[in-house]
Amino acid sequence: EKGDTGERGPYGKMGKSGQSGPRGPHGVKGNKGSIGAPGEPCKSYYAAFSVGRKKALHSNDYYQTMIFDTEFVNLYGHFNMFTGKFFCYVPGIYFFSLNAHTWNQKETYLHLMKNEQEMAILYAQPSDRSIMQSQSLMLELETDDQVWIRLFKGERENAVFSDDFDTYITFSGYLIKAKSEG
Repeated sequence: EKGDTGERGPYGKMGKSGQSGPRGPHGVKGNKGSIGAPGEPCKSYYAAFSVGRKKALHSNDYYQTMIFDTEFVNLYGHFNMFTGKFFCYVPGIYFFSLNAHTWNQKETYLHLMKNEQEMAILYAQPSDRSIMQSQSLMLELETDDQVWIRLFKGERENAVFSDDFDTYITFSGYLIKAKSEG
């Protein structure tokens, strides 16, 4: 004959884990959480300049940096009017344009430079007529890169027309997309 049930004994040792069972059904959607703290504002990066020259420039025995005398736009002073060079402080993709008026019977031979490298040429052969020439391009720049215009040295009679009243030569550039934007 069976006796009375005794007191419950102590818990035994933990056994080995079994295999995972099948995934259960999706639960009920929970309540909406509270509003989080505001995020950081997006950083906007800008760089832009537009300069002009009212004085003609003639070739010499050496390459010449074109110096500009008229400032239309120079956001944050990234274009140095004394050196004639744009200094990159915001790495990224930039658009540049150069416009120049040629001189009758003279060649016009300019390079758009990135640091010491020729990136593009603005060229016009000697002609009975003067014309407006333009060149534009996009460049990827890093911090401290410099972009500037160079007049070819005097192996040939080379000049860019202008007068003291009107602006015949313009050089402009602006940031399209900062590198930090990804």
